[in-house]
Amino acid sequence: MERLPGQRLAIVAALALGAGVTWNISNVGAVADPLAEAYGVSLAAIGLLTTALFVTHLLVQIPGGRAADRVGARSVGFLAVAAVAAGNLLLLVAPDPALAIAARALVGIGSGAGFVAGAEYMRSAHASAVLQGLYGGATMAGGGLAVAVVPQLEPWLGWRAPYWSALAVAALTAAALAAAPTDLVAQSHKVRLLADRRLVRLGLLHGATFGLAVVAANWVVPLLERHGHPRGTAAALGSLLLLAGVVTRPLGGLVADRPAVLAASLLAGAGAFAVLATPVPLAALGAAAAVAGLAAGLPFAAVFAGAQRTRPDAPGAAVGFVNTWAIAAIVAGTPLLGLAFSLPGAGRIGFACLAALWLAALGAIPRRRRSRR
Repeated sequence: MERLPGQRLAIVAALALGAGVTWNISNVGAVADPLAEAYGVSLAAIGLLTTALFVTHLLVQIPGGRAADRVGARSVGFLAVAAVAAGNLLLLVAPDPALAIAARALVGIGSGAGFVAGAEYMRSAHASAVLQGLYGGATMAGGGLAVAVVPQLEPWLGWRAPYWSALAVAALTAAALAAAPTDLVAQSHKVRLLADRRLVRLGLLHGATFGLAVVAANWVVPLLERHGHPRGTAAALGSLLLLAGVVTRPLGGLVADRPAVLAASLLAGAGAFAVLATPVPLAALGAAAAVAGLAAGLPFAAVFAGAQRTRPDAPGAAVGFVNTWAIAAIVAGTPLLGLAFSLPGAGRIGFACLAALWLAALGAIPRRRRSRR
C-alpha cells in the first residue's frame, strides 16, 4: 500500500522520537570514568544517574500513554523532548551530584513519555507490524549510538559531552516532529489495565524478553571478565545482547501472529542464557550472547501491536502498561543479578536464573487469533 507524504513524515518522526529520547539512557554510562572524575565521586555514584532516569522513566509509562490517547502522541512527543532538553540544560550547569540526579530524573520523564508516544504515533500513522518492529529497533539504536559517539566527543567537550550531544539530538527530534502532521486522538476514557489478563500476559512476555535482556547486558561483561576473558573482547561480545535485537525487532513484525515462532525464540533465548552460565569456550559464549540478543528482539512487535489491538480504546496507555513490566524488570533485576556475583560461580547462577525465567515466559505467549467466518 502506497503511503501518503503525511504518513511517511509521521513514521520518520516516530522513529526519530524513539531514537532521540533513548539516546539519554546510555549517554552517561558511555563516559562513566571521566564523569566520576569531574564530579569527584565513585563509579557507583555515577550509576545513580542512570538509576534516577529509569525510576521516572518507569513511573511515567502509563501516564504518558494516557496523555497520548487524550491529547495526541505528537503533542506528548514535544513535551517529552522539552523535558529531555530542560534536564540536559540543567546538567550543563555544574558537575554537582545532587543537581545531576535531579536533572536526570527530569530527563527520565521525557525518555519514558517519549518512548510511549513514539509507539503510539507509529500506530496512528497506520504503520504495519514490521514498521512497529522497526520502531523498536530505533529505540535500541539510539542507546547504541550514544555508546559509540559520546566517548569520541569527550576529548573536545569534556564532562559535558553526554549532555551537549543529547541537546543536539533533541533539537533534531523536535525538527522531525515539527515537520510531521498532527495525529488523531483516541476516544480514551479511564480504563482498568491491570484487570485485563491479555495485557498482563503481554507485559510478562515483554518483561522477560526485553527487560531481562537489558539486565543481562549490564552484567555480561563482568561475567566474562570474572572467568578470565579480556575486557575488550568481553565488551564486544556482550554488546550483542542489545545490538542483535536491532535486527530482529523489525523482522518480528512478520511473525507477530505466530505463537510457535515466539515460543521458539523463547526456547532459543533460554538455551543461550544457559550456555552463558556454563564454562564453555569463548566462541560458544559469543554465539550465545548473539542468539540471546536475536531472541530478545523478536517478540517486540507482537507485544506492542498486540497491546494496541487489545485495547483500541486506549492504545497508548496499553503500550505504557506492557512496557512498565520491562522497565520494572530492569530496575529490580539489575541489582539482583549483581548480587549473584557474590555467590559461587561468580555470576553464573544468576544467568541460569535468567534462563529459567525465559522458559517460564512461555506461558505468557498470546494465543493466535482465530479468523471469523
